[in-house]
Amino acid sequence: MKTSFLTLTFKPVNFCQASFKKAPIVSLQGQPVLLFNQQQTLLEALEQKKVTTFSECRNGFCGQCKTKVISGSVSYLSEPLVTLEADECLPCCCVPDTDIDLDLSVEGVEIVVRTAKHEQLQASESIE
Repeated sequence: MKTSFLTLTFKPVNFCQASFKKAPIVSLQGQPVLLFNQQQTLLEALEQKKVTTFSECRNGFCGQCKTKVISGSVSYLSEPLVTLEADECLPCCCVPDTDIDLDLSVEGVEIVVRTAKHEQLQASESIE
């Protein structure tokens, strides 16, 4: 497209080229949680959605937020000082490059999706 404009004596200073890509979807154990905004770290995005994850330094130094990546890939805003396995990331200093599925659970714990039925049961238990 740019070449077409240049052959028509279009001034390059007046040309703006933009590309758009789909915002990555962040899931927890297969459950979509958020559409990622590239203006923040993965940890900040999770916290805004009230997803609790342990973090300490928020800069990739301590490794306390180390998280298992089930699928997808990330890139780092600052290189972490912690050794990571191929299937791990540090949400405090990374952003997803693709749709990503994370496992934030403690071993043996599963994420429970709350439904209206859960809410009704909880309400009836609190009344009794």
